[in-house]
Amino acid sequence: MTEIGIQRLYAPTSICFGCGPANEDGLRIDSHRIENGLSLKFTPEDHHQAFPGMINGGIIGTLLDCHGNWTAAVALMDAKGSQEPPCTVTASYTVKLRRPTPLGVELNITSQVIDLQDDRVEVRLELEADGKVCATGTGLFVAVKEGHPAYHRWS
Repeated sequence: MTEIGIQRLYAPTSICFGCGPANEDGLRIDSHRIENGLSLKFTPEDHHQAFPGMINGGIIGTLLDCHGNWTAAVALMDAKGSQEPPCTVTASYTVKLRRPTPLGVELNITSQVIDLQDDRVEVRLELEADGKVCATGTGLFVAVKEGHPAYHRWS
C-alpha cells in the first residue's frame, strides 16, 4: 500500500506504544482503509517473541487493540462527515489466540465495523499469518469528551 497510514496522517505526534508514529520503541502500526474497516500489515521482530519463533500474546493483543481503536475512530469520523477522527479509547476487548503466531512472516490484520452508534463502535478483528488465522477478537471503542485524559491526544 502506498498511501500514508491513518496513524501518520491523523496522529503523527502520538506516543502510544501500539500505534504512535512518534514512539520509536513502539510497534508503530500503519493501518489503511478497506471497505467497512481497516487493514494492517505488520512484520514482528525478534524482541516480540514469547518463545523461540512465536510472537508474544501481549504484542498480538496490542496490535488488535490499537488497530480496532483506529477502526472505530475512522468510522465515527466518516459517519459524522468530520475532517479528523475523534479521540477514542478502548472500553473493552477480547482476544482469542487460536494458534501460535510465527515470527518471520508478515502478519495481516483486518477489522470490520460490527455496530456503529453515536459515540461508540463495536469492531471485529482477525490476525492471519501465512494464510492461517492465528487470533481473533472484538472490541468496543468509545469517543471521549473534553476532560478525559485522552481528549485531543492525537492533535
